[in-house]
Amino acid sequence: MALEKQRKFVRTLIAGGAAALLIHVGTVAAQAEDFVIEVPAGLPPVPFPADNPPTPEKIALGKQLYFDKRLSRDNTISCASCHDPGKGYSNADQFATGFKGQKGGRNSPTVINAAYNNFHFWDGRAGSLEEQALGPIANPIEMNLTLPEAVERINKIPGYKSQFQKIFGSDATEENIAKAIASYERTILCGDAPYDRFKAGDKKALSPEAQRGMELFFGRAACSSCHSGPNFTDNAFHNIGVGMDADKPDEGRKTISNLGGDTGSFKTPTLRDIAKSGPYMHDGSMKTLKEVVEHYNKGGVPNEFLDEEIFKLNLTPQEVDDLVTFMKEGLTSSNYPEHKMPELPK
Repeated sequence: MALEKQRKFVRTLIAGGAAALLIHVGTVAAQAEDFVIEVPAGLPPVPFPADNPPTPEKIALGKQLYFDKRLSRDNTISCASCHDPGKGYSNADQFATGFKGQKGGRNSPTVINAAYNNFHFWDGRAGSLEEQALGPIANPIEMNLTLPEAVERINKIPGYKSQFQKIFGSDATEENIAKAIASYERTILCGDAPYDRFKAGDKKALSPEAQRGMELFFGRAACSSCHSGPNFTDNAFHNIGVGMDADKPDEGRKTISNLGGDTGSFKTPTLRDIAKSGPYMHDGSMKTLKEVVEHYNKGGVPNEFLDEEIFKLNLTPQEVDDLVTFMKEGLTSSNYPEHKMPELPK
């Protein structure tokens, strides 16, 4: 590249996927800030750690790792097994099935727009996508492969070994495996929904029912008190009265913060493409969005830690339906990332 050519735009497809990345190369030095992941309408720029800037090669490597079942002890489970592109980057079951058929006690959260999350996992125990990426690999009821074993296994695969050397200048390590997977996950973006087009001035983008639901969402139903901002989440934790009538309720965020007030609180999920990622809630207890709205309409399950934002809404059946229509119609993207499994290294 000639030095006088200050800018060059290169489009590259994620191997096997439908979503394109726009990589802006500013100078021949290609500094971190020169790489920008193209985002759909309605979303802000994708943030990333200073020590893990995105590149097409790193993203492609991360995608291979995301779909590779060799990162599980018995070679049967990948990240995509529980966060399936065809199932809203969740898995369509109440609980995911892990190593030897084991099941956890929480629903698989979607990876959609996880790039914008301040915390990861329902209880927020990971503060970055890099940290999150390694958790399921080592978890004994998920992929059940110790991280040293994972590193050793990846480095025995020549195709991976050469990629890590090219991208990171070293063999695979726990740190750069996490960086690669996180870089790929930051490209799983959903936006450019009818809601975004309506807000941009296209008043025909939403049906009358969806417009009524939107008015309720941002008004009397108070959904936006927690599902706020471009990603429809406040990135905070709330007790909304789910599962609090169980014999031993899941303590949620309290297990991480050790604060009594966090008992039964869980991270607010994004509502982008929410129609694709059911069942819903941290325990996967609600199969439909109508069940979700009806839960809020009744004011949740009363308990001493219930958030003040949760109260009886007294919505009519038509208003419940309108809210559901807004979420299904208004927040379903036109550019859903139907990523396919890439060819894996040998």
